[in-house]
Amino acid sequence: MANIPKETVDRLLKENVDHRCGEPTDVCVRIVAVADLPTLSGDYQAVAFWNNSDKKEHAAFVHGNVFEKENVPVRMHSECLTGDTIGSLRCDCREQLQLSLKVIGAMENGIVLYMRQEGRGIGFINKIRAYQLQDQGYDTFQANEALGFKPDERDYELAAHMLMSLHVRSIKLMTNNVDKIKDLQAHGMKITGRIPIIAPSNRYNNFYLETKRKKAGHLLDRNYSEDFLEQQDVLVDNHHHEDAK
Repeated sequence: MANIPKETVDRLLKENVDHRCGEPTDVCVRIVAVADLPTLSGDYQAVAFWNNSDKKEHAAFVHGNVFEKENVPVRMHSECLTGDTIGSLRCDCREQLQLSLKVIGAMENGIVLYMRQEGRGIGFINKIRAYQLQDQGYDTFQANEALGFKPDERDYELAAHMLMSLHVRSIKLMTNNVDKIKDLQAHGMKITGRIPIIAPSNRYNNFYLETKRKKAGHLLDRNYSEDFLEQQDVLVDNHHHEDAK
């Protein structure tokens, strides 16, 4: 599949160099570099972003041409050093990342956003502290709260800005987490559908996945078909329907 053409990449880089973000307190995101990135899952382009908010180096891995496109499949993946890199069995992060890259790599186009929000936003050190509490019997959300955090500290405003910087008009979000859909919609991203992403469980992460389903409403039913979520009230209705199963 053809990637974003060079002339379009040049345009994006130029408009981002010249981009001004309004008030100093406004969240500002800029594309700073784009390079071809052939992978085991297909041909991608790596897009590096600067931002003035958390100062972390978030990335988009783009397959095919997404510029000014509608209904672009997007996986918004939060960094997980233990899972993505080391292959931890305590979560399903590595499996979801590899699956999303493979699925999107076989599509006409799509994006994997890699957000540097380790441990649902609490950072690596606190994530290992949370694991330590989980070893003592806490669930994943109780452990975060015991450390003084919300169950999930992530925010997706930067992700919405990244997609808008790429001129993506609307997306189908690859997720089981309804809160991601609501958060992106709140930040102005048009979402036309949901693509489930179910990775196999194992004896080490069964309780973790069940906790996400029960406490955070994650849609982990393999038979749950794609929902078109153009309106916020449809989203909420579907969420309640799933909880009632």
